[in-house]
Amino acid sequence: MTLGHLAARAGVSKPVAYDHFETRSRLLIELYRWIDTERVNAFRDAMSTGERSLDETVEALAAAYITCAADTTDEFHAVGAALAGSEEKAAVFQELLENCVQMFVSVLKPYSASSPAELERRCIGLVSAGEALSAALVRGRCSAAEAAGAFAALIHGGLRAPPR
Repeated sequence: MTLGHLAARAGVSKPVAYDHFETRSRLLIELYRWIDTERVNAFRDAMSTGERSLDETVEALAAAYITCAADTTDEFHAVGAALAGSEEKAAVFQELLENCVQMFVSVLKPYSASSPAELERRCIGLVSAGEALSAALVRGRCSAAEAAGAFAALIHGGLRAPPR
């Protein structure tokens, strides 16, 4: 998967590809970022239309996150695998996790009594839990339904008011 091959697949010349992306890794990084950002934005937009109960919102959020994060059959994971071991990938992965945290904050804000800072901290923990549950699913330690159910329970717990 050379930059020249990727340019040919995109229907552009090698010089065009090299003008925009100095290296194959840079192209893959931008593709990785674009795919993830499109997914997160599509989910956030879908959740902002219509009214949903707390339960409907939490179940949709949990199921979508687990399904997306555990899906190893699509181009996102293929691009991620091509970037394995890249320091740049690690930095972009952290950026994409932050994007997910902000999506969780925006989706859960209407149901939270926490301060914005507290909600963001809780969403950081929730996204981390979603990653761990998705990894457990991929390793065969639970089913998709079990992972999504556990994640939904964690999201519900994360929305409870802090003890006083």
